Amino acid sequence: MSGREGGKKKPLKAPKKEGKELDDDDMAFKQKQKEQQKAMEAAKQQAAKKGPLVGGGIKKSGKK
Repeated sequence: MSGREGGKKKPLKAPKKEGKELDDDDMAFKQKQKEQQKAMEAAKQQAAKKGPLVGGGIKKSGKK
């Protein structure tokens, strides 16, 4: 028995993946995602300017 035999064995490293080719559908999908991201960022900016939509919070009754 050698000293290296016991214990947990190290997993083999997976070979690096080559950059896959993007066809027209993939390119269109990525472009659409970028446009959606830009629109979302613009909407966030607009929402931040206006402040909170509801200012009520917990409603208090007029009775004391």
